[in-house]
Amino acid sequence: MMNQIRYTYKHEVPPTKVDLPCDKNAGHGDHWAILTDNIADDVPTWLQSMLETATIPSALTQSRPSDNKLLIANDTPCHINQILKLENGTPQAFINAFPAVDSPYGVECHIERVIRCDSTSDAILRLKTTDGAVIYAFDQLYAINRTEYKTPKTYYVNFSAWAYNIEPSDQNETILIEDPDAIRYHRAFNDIVSNNGGEVPDNIDEQILAWQPSDLADGEALAPVEINYGHSCIYLFGETFGQEDEAWCQGQVLGISHTKFFNKDITLFDVVILREPDAQPLVVRMAAPTTDKTAAIQTHDYIQANIWLQAAIYADNQKP
Repeated sequence: MMNQIRYTYKHEVPPTKVDLPCDKNAGHGDHWAILTDNIADDVPTWLQSMLETATIPSALTQSRPSDNKLLIANDTPCHINQILKLENGTPQAFINAFPAVDSPYGVECHIERVIRCDSTSDAILRLKTTDGAVIYAFDQLYAINRTEYKTPKTYYVNFSAWAYNIEPSDQNETILIEDPDAIRYHRAFNDIVSNNGGEVPDNIDEQILAWQPSDLADGEALAPVEINYGHSCIYLFGETFGQEDEAWCQGQVLGISHTKFFNKDITLFDVVILREPDAQPLVVRMAAPTTDKTAAIQTHDYIQANIWLQAAIYADNQKP
């Protein structure tokens, strides 16, 4: 019996698939609206223009003549992914298209579930990181990766997003901690991390147990601790079925760069939206049209944003 259990655990099988009915599939109208107020004219022009420089993404597998779908994209930070129907290896019809963002950032995850609409090749992945965090993200490469996924196999997943709105976080959101045990924990944790150059030591729990305040007289109580939630890293996935990839987040900007989407100026924000002790931080590259509001955001600022979270799983990033 033990041998059978061990084998079952190690055996890799396709992840659970949940069908997304057509009437529940929101489509990409709201995503195109991030980039233009004139979808009817601009999007067809962009789709035609991208064909001149289109490439096949380096997914887990390459499109083969036997496949019935072809995914093409542009080799730019912000681009379009276009899915075409194949017959005998030749493109015959348009299936779907959506704006995508490339990101160098990612974490290791396994795929728990695939929420899919096969008619449009749209899919949302329910991912669990090796640290136990649950993330929902739209799969940029589902059209060609769809037959390759296995579970409980671990993949390196790159995360990016389009931002509907991005702005400085609310610095007035605070909470006062008055419980003596909780006060001691927060004071100890902050002192230890500060004295360790900003890094969380491996034996943080042992150091917290041994910690003693250096600024108090004998018998003096620790003062309450005020925590500013405006300096927190928070990720909340969508609660509506089929729209779990529509997320709200708050985090710290680690870097800012600029690019173009066709003729539109785009600002790229590298934002850490999950940062917990003993866990790998989740950094997402977020793209937003450049405006006076985005220009005012600086590196190290804390922001909050409504985003369309995307995932990409490439062959080049995976461990042997």
